[in-house]
Amino acid sequence: MAAAALHNRFYIKRKSGEEMLDVTRNNLVTRFCGDVELPPMYRIRQKFDASHIGEEELPSVVRGELERMGDQVRPGMRIGITSGSRGVANVALITKCIADFLKEKGADPFVFPAMGSHGGATAEGQREIIESYGVTEEYVGCPILSSMETVEVGKRPDGKPVFVDKNAFEADGIVLCGRIKAHTAFRGPYESGLMKMAVIGMGKQHGAEQVHESGFHNMGKLMPQVARVIFDNTKILFGLGLIENAFDKTCKVRALLPDEIWEQEPELLKEAKGRMGRLLLDNLDVLVVDRIGKDISGDGMDPNIAGTFATKCASGGLNTKRVAVLDISDESHGNGVGFGMADVSTRRAYEKFDFEMSYPNALTCLVSQVVKVPMIFDSDLLCLKAGIKLCAGIEHRNAKVVYIHNTLKLGEIYISANLVPQAEAIEGVTVAGEERPMEFDGNGNLISI
Repeated sequence: MAAAALHNRFYIKRKSGEEMLDVTRNNLVTRFCGDVELPPMYRIRQKFDASHIGEEELPSVVRGELERMGDQVRPGMRIGITSGSRGVANVALITKCIADFLKEKGADPFVFPAMGSHGGATAEGQREIIESYGVTEEYVGCPILSSMETVEVGKRPDGKPVFVDKNAFEADGIVLCGRIKAHTAFRGPYESGLMKMAVIGMGKQHGAEQVHESGFHNMGKLMPQVARVIFDNTKILFGLGLIENAFDKTCKVRALLPDEIWEQEPELLKEAKGRMGRLLLDNLDVLVVDRIGKDISGDGMDPNIAGTFATKCASGGLNTKRVAVLDISDESHGNGVGFGMADVSTRRAYEKFDFEMSYPNALTCLVSQVVKVPMIFDSDLLCLKAGIKLCAGIEHRNAKVVYIHNTLKLGEIYISANLVPQAEAIEGVTVAGEERPMEFDGNGNLISI
Protein backbone atom coordinates (compact mmCIF):
# COMPACT_ATOMS: atom_id res chain seq x y z
CA MET A 1 0.00 0.00 0.00
CA ALA A 2 1.25 3.54 -0.80
CA ALA A 3 2.77 5.55 2.03
CA ALA A 4 0.06 8.19 1.73
CA ALA A 5 -2.65 5.58 2.13
CA LEU A 6 -0.89 4.06 5.14
CA HIS A 7 -0.60 7.53 6.63
CA ASN A 8 -4.33 8.09 6.29
CA ARG A 9 -5.48 4.85 7.92
CA PHE A 10 -5.35 3.18 11.29
CA TYR A 11 -5.16 -0.60 11.51
CA ILE A 12 -6.87 -2.25 14.49
CA LYS A 13 -6.14 -5.92 15.14
CA ARG A 14 -9.08 -8.08 16.23
CA LYS A 15 -8.71 -10.21 19.37
CA SER A 16 -8.37 -13.36 17.28
CA GLY A 17 -5.20 -11.91 15.80
CA GLU A 18 -6.22 -13.24 12.40
CA GLU A 19 -8.15 -10.36 10.90
CA MET A 20 -7.34 -6.68 10.45
CA LEU A 21 -10.00 -4.00 10.54
CA ASP A 22 -8.94 -0.78 8.80
CA VAL A 23 -10.71 2.34 9.93
CA THR A 24 -10.16 5.65 8.17
CA ARG A 25 -9.13 8.55 10.33
CA ASN A 26 -12.22 10.38 9.13
CA ASN A 27 -14.47 7.68 10.59
CA LEU A 28 -12.63 7.63 13.90
CA VAL A 29 -12.82 11.39 14.27
CA THR A 30 -16.48 11.37 13.25
CA ARG A 31 -17.12 8.85 16.01
CA PHE A 32 -15.51 11.15 18.59
CA CYS A 33 -16.97 14.42 17.32
CA GLY A 34 -20.20 13.34 15.67
CA ASP A 35 -22.40 14.39 18.55
CA VAL A 36 -21.07 17.96 18.55
CA GLU A 37 -23.78 20.31 17.32
CA LEU A 38 -22.60 23.56 15.78
CA PRO A 39 -24.33 26.71 17.00
CA PRO A 40 -26.36 28.87 14.60
CA MET A 41 -24.60 32.09 13.55
CA TYR A 42 -25.42 35.77 13.02
CA ARG A 43 -23.68 38.30 10.79
CA ILE A 44 -22.63 41.45 12.61
CA ARG A 45 -20.88 44.67 11.64
CA GLN A 46 -18.19 46.31 13.75
CA LYS A 47 -17.89 50.06 13.30
CA PHE A 48 -14.41 51.57 12.99
CA ASP A 49 -13.11 54.82 11.54
CA ALA A 50 -13.23 54.15 7.80
CA SER A 51 -11.62 57.39 6.62
CA HIS A 52 -8.85 56.73 4.10
CA ILE A 53 -7.06 58.03 1.03
CA GLY A 54 -8.81 56.90 -2.14
CA GLU A 55 -6.72 55.10 -4.74
CA GLU A 56 -7.41 57.82 -7.30
CA GLU A 57 -6.04 60.54 -5.02
CA LEU A 58 -3.17 58.53 -3.56
CA PRO A 59 -0.57 59.45 -6.24
CA SER A 60 -1.05 63.17 -5.60
CA VAL A 61 -0.88 62.65 -1.82
CA VAL A 62 2.33 60.64 -2.13
CA ARG A 63 3.76 63.19 -4.54
CA GLY A 64 2.94 66.01 -2.14
CA GLU A 65 4.84 64.25 0.64
CA LEU A 66 7.80 63.41 -1.58
CA GLU A 67 8.23 66.97 -2.85
CA ARG A 68 9.65 67.93 0.53
CA MET A 69 12.34 65.28 0.01
CA GLY A 70 13.44 66.65 -3.37
CA ASP A 71 16.64 68.21 -2.04
CA GLN A 72 17.88 64.74 -1.04
CA VAL A 73 17.97 63.59 -4.67
CA ARG A 74 20.57 64.57 -7.25
CA PRO A 75 20.66 63.69 -10.97
CA GLY A 76 22.50 60.47 -11.71
CA MET A 77 22.08 58.94 -8.24
CA ARG A 78 21.34 55.18 -8.08
CA ILE A 79 18.69 54.85 -5.39
CA GLY A 80 17.26 51.67 -3.89
CA ILE A 81 13.64 51.49 -2.76
CA THR A 82 12.68 48.90 -0.14
CA SER A 83 9.80 46.49 -0.75
CA GLY A 84 8.55 44.22 2.02
CA SER A 85 6.75 40.90 2.32
CA ARG A 86 3.48 42.08 3.87
CA GLY A 87 0.29 42.66 1.92
CA VAL A 88 0.49 46.43 2.35
CA ALA A 89 -2.43 48.30 0.80
CA ASN A 90 -1.57 49.95 -2.53
CA VAL A 91 2.06 48.84 -2.24
CA ALA A 92 2.61 48.55 -5.99
CA LEU A 93 1.09 51.97 -6.70
CA ILE A 94 3.03 53.65 -3.89
CA THR A 95 6.30 52.04 -5.00
CA LYS A 96 5.66 53.23 -8.56
CA CYS A 97 5.00 56.76 -7.27
CA ILE A 98 8.36 56.78 -5.50
CA ALA A 99 10.17 55.44 -8.56
CA ASP A 100 8.48 58.01 -10.82
CA PHE A 101 9.41 60.85 -8.47
CA LEU A 102 13.05 59.75 -8.35
CA LYS A 103 13.23 59.46 -12.13
CA GLU A 104 11.75 62.94 -12.54
CA LYS A 105 14.58 64.21 -10.34
CA GLY A 106 17.10 62.59 -12.68
CA ALA A 107 17.90 59.63 -10.46
CA ASP A 108 18.22 55.96 -11.45
CA PRO A 109 15.99 53.98 -9.04
CA PHE A 110 15.75 50.26 -8.41
CA VAL A 111 13.58 48.20 -6.05
CA PHE A 112 15.02 45.58 -3.72
CA PRO A 113 13.20 43.12 -1.42
CA ALA A 114 13.69 44.05 2.23
CA MET A 115 12.11 41.20 4.16
CA GLY A 116 14.73 39.46 6.27
CA SER A 117 14.36 35.69 5.89
CA HIS A 118 10.99 35.58 4.14
CA GLY A 119 10.52 33.98 0.75
CA GLY A 120 12.38 30.88 1.92
CA ALA A 121 15.44 33.11 2.49
CA THR A 122 16.20 32.99 -1.24
CA ALA A 123 16.58 35.78 -3.78
CA GLU A 124 14.10 34.10 -6.10
CA GLY A 125 11.53 33.58 -3.36
CA GLN A 126 11.73 37.19 -2.22
CA ARG A 127 11.37 38.52 -5.75
CA GLU A 128 8.37 36.25 -6.29
CA ILE A 129 6.67 37.68 -3.20
CA ILE A 130 6.93 41.34 -4.20
CA GLU A 131 5.93 40.54 -7.77
CA SER A 132 2.83 38.76 -6.48
CA TYR A 133 1.83 42.11 -4.94
CA GLY A 134 2.16 43.81 -8.33
CA VAL A 135 5.64 45.23 -7.70
CA THR A 136 7.04 44.20 -11.08
CA GLU A 137 9.65 45.88 -13.24
CA GLU A 138 7.04 46.54 -15.91
CA TYR A 139 4.65 48.27 -13.52
CA VAL A 140 6.99 50.30 -11.33
CA GLY A 141 9.22 51.19 -14.28
CA CYS A 142 12.60 50.29 -12.81
CA PRO A 143 14.74 47.18 -12.16
CA ILE A 144 14.24 44.79 -9.25
CA LEU A 145 17.53 43.67 -7.70
CA SER A 146 16.94 40.69 -5.44
CA SER A 147 19.90 39.19 -3.62
CA MET A 148 20.59 37.65 -0.22
CA GLU A 149 24.15 38.98 -0.23
CA THR A 150 24.96 41.36 2.62
CA VAL A 151 27.86 43.52 3.75
CA GLU A 152 28.94 44.44 7.24
CA VAL A 153 28.43 48.17 7.88
CA GLY A 154 29.60 48.43 11.47
CA LYS A 155 29.24 46.97 14.92
CA ARG A 156 26.58 47.48 17.53
CA PRO A 157 27.47 48.41 21.16
CA ASP A 158 28.05 44.78 22.19
CA GLY A 159 30.58 44.34 19.37
CA LYS A 160 28.45 42.15 17.11
CA PRO A 161 28.38 42.98 13.39
CA VAL A 162 25.54 44.74 11.59
CA PHE A 163 24.63 43.72 8.04
CA VAL A 164 22.62 45.24 5.19
CA ASP A 165 21.68 44.29 1.64
CA LYS A 166 24.74 44.64 -0.63
CA ASN A 167 22.85 46.29 -3.49
CA ALA A 168 21.40 48.87 -1.11
CA PHE A 169 24.76 49.57 0.51
CA GLU A 170 26.45 50.16 -2.84
CA ALA A 171 23.73 52.53 -4.06
CA ASP A 172 24.00 56.31 -3.81
CA GLY A 173 20.89 56.43 -1.67
CA ILE A 174 18.14 54.36 -0.03
CA VAL A 175 14.43 55.12 0.36
CA LEU A 176 12.67 53.20 3.13
CA CYS A 177 9.02 52.47 2.43
CA GLY A 178 6.91 50.54 4.90
CA ARG A 179 3.74 50.26 6.94
CA ILE A 180 3.91 51.39 10.56
CA LYS A 181 1.98 49.14 12.96
CA ALA A 182 2.12 47.18 16.20
CA HIS A 183 4.60 44.31 16.20
CA THR A 184 3.38 40.80 16.84
CA ALA A 185 6.08 39.71 19.28
CA PHE A 186 7.50 42.64 21.26
CA ARG A 187 6.79 46.16 22.48
CA GLY A 188 8.91 49.28 22.18
CA PRO A 189 8.96 52.83 20.81
CA TYR A 190 9.77 51.39 17.38
CA GLU A 191 7.96 48.20 16.37
CA SER A 192 6.94 47.41 12.78
CA GLY A 193 7.77 50.34 10.54
CA LEU A 194 10.61 52.18 8.87
CA MET A 195 13.10 51.40 11.62
CA LYS A 196 12.36 47.68 11.38
CA MET A 197 12.53 47.88 7.59
CA ALA A 198 16.11 49.17 7.90
CA VAL A 199 17.21 46.69 10.56
CA ILE A 200 15.37 43.43 9.79
CA GLY A 201 14.25 43.97 6.20
CA MET A 202 17.50 45.35 4.77
CA GLY A 203 19.50 42.97 6.96
CA LYS A 204 18.24 40.02 4.89
CA GLN A 205 18.46 36.62 6.58
CA HIS A 206 21.97 37.19 7.89
CA GLY A 207 21.24 40.55 9.50
CA ALA A 208 17.83 39.52 10.79
CA GLU A 209 19.34 36.47 12.48
CA GLN A 210 22.01 38.59 14.17
CA VAL A 211 19.29 40.76 15.73
CA HIS A 212 16.86 37.99 16.66
CA GLU A 213 19.47 35.82 18.36
CA SER A 214 19.30 38.10 21.42
CA GLY A 215 15.61 37.25 21.85
CA PHE A 216 12.44 39.29 21.54
CA HIS A 217 12.73 40.42 25.17
CA ASN A 218 15.69 42.56 24.04
CA MET A 219 14.26 43.69 20.72
CA GLY A 220 12.74 46.96 21.90
CA LYS A 221 16.16 48.09 23.15
CA LEU A 222 18.34 46.43 20.52
CA MET A 223 16.56 47.52 17.35
CA PRO A 224 17.29 51.25 17.80
CA GLN A 225 20.93 50.42 18.59
CA VAL A 226 21.32 48.47 15.36
CA ALA A 227 19.37 51.10 13.44
CA ARG A 228 21.78 53.77 14.67
CA VAL A 229 24.68 51.85 13.10
CA ILE A 230 22.77 51.46 9.82
CA PHE A 231 21.64 55.08 9.64
CA ASP A 232 25.20 56.28 10.38
CA ASN A 233 26.89 54.01 7.83
CA THR A 234 24.49 53.83 4.88
CA LYS A 235 22.94 56.47 2.66
CA ILE A 236 19.34 56.54 3.79
CA LEU A 237 17.82 59.57 2.08
CA PHE A 238 14.33 59.45 3.57
CA GLY A 239 11.46 57.17 4.45
CA LEU A 240 7.82 56.96 3.46
CA GLY A 241 5.75 55.71 6.38
CA LEU A 242 2.26 54.30 5.74
CA ILE A 243 -0.61 53.87 8.17
CA GLU A 244 -3.70 51.79 7.41
CA ASN A 245 -7.15 51.91 8.96
CA ALA A 246 -9.14 49.00 10.38
CA PHE A 247 -10.32 48.09 6.87
CA ASP A 248 -6.84 47.56 5.43
CA LYS A 249 -6.89 50.87 3.52
CA THR A 250 -4.20 53.56 3.38
CA CYS A 251 -5.19 56.43 5.65
CA LYS A 252 -1.92 58.31 6.12
CA VAL A 253 1.30 58.77 4.15
CA ARG A 254 4.20 60.58 5.78
CA ALA A 255 7.59 61.31 4.19
CA LEU A 256 10.33 61.64 6.81
CA LEU A 257 13.97 62.64 6.69
CA PRO A 258 16.30 60.30 8.60
CA ASP A 259 16.26 62.38 11.80
CA GLU A 260 12.48 62.72 11.52
CA ILE A 261 12.11 58.93 11.41
CA TRP A 262 13.75 58.76 14.82
CA GLU A 263 11.65 61.61 16.18
CA GLN A 264 8.24 60.92 14.67
CA GLU A 265 7.87 57.17 14.16
CA PRO A 266 6.95 56.52 17.84
CA GLU A 267 4.00 58.92 17.57
CA LEU A 268 2.97 57.46 14.23
CA LEU A 269 3.08 54.02 15.85
CA LYS A 270 0.66 55.19 18.54
CA GLU A 271 -1.66 56.52 15.85
CA ALA A 272 -1.46 53.25 13.93
CA LYS A 273 -2.32 51.25 17.04
CA GLY A 274 -5.36 53.45 17.59
CA ARG A 275 -6.48 52.76 14.02
CA MET A 276 -6.21 48.98 14.23
CA GLY A 277 -9.25 46.82 13.87
CA ARG A 278 -10.11 44.56 16.77
CA LEU A 279 -12.73 42.14 17.95
CA LEU A 280 -15.13 44.02 20.18
CA LEU A 281 -16.38 40.81 21.79
CA ASP A 282 -14.19 38.79 24.12
CA ASN A 283 -13.97 35.63 26.25
CA LEU A 284 -14.83 33.18 23.48
CA ASP A 285 -14.78 29.43 23.26
CA VAL A 286 -13.62 29.19 19.63
CA LEU A 287 -12.22 31.75 17.22
CA VAL A 288 -12.50 30.53 13.63
CA VAL A 289 -10.03 32.15 11.22
CA ASP A 290 -10.82 31.35 7.60
CA ARG A 291 -7.24 31.93 6.49
CA ILE A 292 -3.84 33.02 7.71
CA GLY A 293 -0.79 34.14 5.73
CA LYS A 294 2.33 36.28 5.61
CA ASP A 295 0.43 38.72 3.39
CA ILE A 296 -1.95 39.22 6.32
CA SER A 297 0.42 39.37 9.29
CA GLY A 298 3.98 38.50 10.18
CA ASP A 299 2.47 35.82 12.40
CA GLY A 300 -0.09 34.67 9.85
CA MET A 301 -2.91 35.98 12.01
CA ASP A 302 -2.18 39.12 13.98
CA PRO A 303 -1.92 38.19 17.68
CA ASN A 304 -2.70 41.79 18.59
CA ILE A 305 -6.20 40.82 17.46
CA ALA A 306 -6.39 37.04 17.89
CA GLY A 307 -4.45 36.91 21.15
CA THR A 308 -2.21 34.17 19.70
CA PHE A 309 1.13 35.55 20.87
CA ALA A 310 4.08 33.22 20.41
CA THR A 311 6.29 35.11 22.87
CA LYS A 312 5.80 36.54 26.35
CA CYS A 313 7.16 39.90 25.21
CA ALA A 314 3.78 41.14 23.95
CA SER A 315 0.22 40.65 25.06
CA GLY A 316 -3.32 41.74 24.38
CA GLY A 317 -5.95 40.80 21.86
CA LEU A 318 -8.70 38.27 22.25
CA ASN A 319 -9.19 35.84 25.12
CA THR A 320 -10.33 32.56 23.57
CA LYS A 321 -10.08 28.91 24.56
CA ARG A 322 -9.42 27.47 21.10
CA VAL A 323 -8.44 28.71 17.64
CA ALA A 324 -9.44 27.00 14.39
CA VAL A 325 -7.63 27.88 11.14
CA LEU A 326 -9.29 26.67 7.95
CA ASP A 327 -6.78 27.68 5.27
CA ILE A 328 -3.48 29.38 4.37
CA SER A 329 -3.71 32.14 1.77
CA ASP A 330 -2.30 31.50 -1.70
CA GLU A 331 -0.50 34.85 -1.43
CA SER A 332 1.56 33.48 1.48
CA HIS A 333 3.43 31.21 -0.98
CA GLY A 334 3.38 28.27 1.42
CA ASN A 335 4.70 30.25 4.39
CA GLY A 336 2.60 28.89 7.23
CA VAL A 337 4.06 30.92 10.09
CA GLY A 338 1.24 31.18 12.62
CA PHE A 339 -0.08 27.70 11.81
CA GLY A 340 1.25 26.43 15.13
CA MET A 341 -0.82 28.95 17.06
CA ALA A 342 -4.00 27.17 15.97
CA ASP A 343 -5.40 24.28 17.99
CA VAL A 344 -7.18 22.68 15.04
CA SER A 345 -6.94 23.01 11.28
CA THR A 346 -7.73 21.28 7.99
CA ARG A 347 -5.88 18.99 5.63
CA ARG A 348 -6.32 21.70 2.97
CA ALA A 349 -4.27 24.12 5.04
CA TYR A 350 -1.73 21.47 6.00
CA GLU A 351 -1.08 20.61 2.36
CA LYS A 352 -0.27 24.28 1.67
CA PHE A 353 2.09 24.45 4.64
CA ASP A 354 5.54 24.44 3.03
CA PHE A 355 8.27 23.60 5.53
CA GLU A 356 10.99 25.04 3.26
CA MET A 357 9.19 28.40 3.10
CA SER A 358 8.21 28.47 6.78
CA TYR A 359 11.15 27.11 8.75
CA PRO A 360 13.75 29.73 7.69
CA ASN A 361 11.55 32.38 9.29
CA ALA A 362 11.25 30.45 12.56
CA LEU A 363 14.95 29.54 12.63
CA THR A 364 15.86 33.18 12.05
CA CYS A 365 13.63 34.68 14.75
CA LEU A 366 14.17 31.70 17.12
CA VAL A 367 10.47 31.06 17.70
CA SER A 368 9.41 27.48 16.97
CA GLN A 369 5.80 27.55 18.17
CA VAL A 370 4.59 29.43 15.09
CA VAL A 371 5.51 26.58 12.72
CA LYS A 372 4.25 23.63 14.72
CA VAL A 373 1.36 21.61 13.36
CA PRO A 374 -2.09 21.73 15.04
CA MET A 375 -4.55 18.85 15.03
CA ILE A 376 -5.47 18.20 11.38
CA PHE A 377 -8.94 17.21 10.18
CA ASP A 378 -10.17 16.22 6.75
CA SER A 379 -12.87 18.87 6.50
CA ASP A 380 -13.95 22.22 7.84
CA LEU A 381 -16.92 20.54 9.52
CA LEU A 382 -14.79 18.12 11.52
CA CYS A 383 -12.28 20.86 12.31
CA LEU A 384 -14.99 23.09 13.79
CA LYS A 385 -16.60 20.26 15.70
CA ALA A 386 -13.24 19.26 17.16
CA GLY A 387 -12.49 22.85 18.13
CA ILE A 388 -15.72 23.02 20.10
CA LYS A 389 -15.25 19.55 21.62
CA LEU A 390 -11.83 20.63 22.94
CA CYS A 391 -13.48 23.35 25.05
CA ALA A 392 -14.06 22.02 28.56
CA GLY A 393 -17.13 22.82 30.60
CA ILE A 394 -19.48 24.04 27.85
CA GLU A 395 -22.63 22.86 26.12
CA HIS A 396 -21.60 22.38 22.52
CA ARG A 397 -24.64 24.04 20.95
CA ASN A 398 -24.10 27.03 23.22
CA ALA A 399 -20.43 27.44 22.36
CA LYS A 400 -19.32 31.05 21.99
CA VAL A 401 -17.94 31.09 18.45
CA VAL A 402 -16.67 33.94 16.28
CA TYR A 403 -15.79 33.52 12.62
CA ILE A 404 -13.52 36.00 10.80
CA HIS A 405 -12.15 35.92 7.27
CA ASN A 406 -8.71 37.03 8.49
CA THR A 407 -7.28 39.46 11.04
CA LEU A 408 -7.23 42.30 8.51
CA LYS A 409 -10.94 42.07 7.69
CA LEU A 410 -12.93 42.73 10.84
CA GLY A 411 -15.66 45.08 9.69
CA GLU A 412 -18.06 42.20 9.09
CA ILE A 413 -17.79 39.00 11.11
CA TYR A 414 -20.05 36.18 12.28
CA ILE A 415 -20.94 35.25 15.85
CA SER A 416 -22.85 32.40 17.46
CA ALA A 417 -26.41 33.07 18.55
CA ASN A 418 -25.67 33.18 22.27
CA LEU A 419 -23.23 36.09 21.72
CA VAL A 420 -25.92 38.31 20.20
CA PRO A 421 -27.08 39.85 23.52
CA GLN A 422 -23.47 40.74 24.31
CA ALA A 423 -22.97 42.20 20.82
CA GLU A 424 -26.12 44.31 21.02
CA ALA A 425 -24.83 45.92 24.21
CA ILE A 426 -21.54 47.04 22.60
CA GLU A 427 -21.34 50.48 21.02
CA GLY A 428 -20.23 50.21 17.42
CA VAL A 429 -21.66 46.71 16.85
CA THR A 430 -24.73 46.09 14.70
CA VAL A 431 -26.49 42.76 14.18
CA ALA A 432 -26.94 42.76 10.41
CA GLY A 433 -28.53 39.43 9.59
CA GLU A 434 -30.92 36.75 10.69
CA GLU A 435 -29.93 33.56 12.46
CA ARG A 436 -28.64 30.94 10.04
CA PRO A 437 -26.75 27.65 10.30
CA MET A 438 -23.31 27.06 8.86
CA GLU A 439 -23.62 25.34 5.47
CA PHE A 440 -21.17 22.75 4.17
CA ASP A 441 -20.68 21.04 0.81
CA GLY A 442 -20.66 17.28 0.28
CA ASN A 443 -17.04 17.11 1.45
CA GLY A 444 -17.79 18.89 4.69
CA ASN A 445 -16.17 22.18 3.66
CA LEU A 446 -17.74 25.47 4.63
CA ILE A 447 -19.60 27.21 1.82
CA SER A 448 -21.55 29.87 3.70
CA ILE A 449 -22.63 31.16 7.07
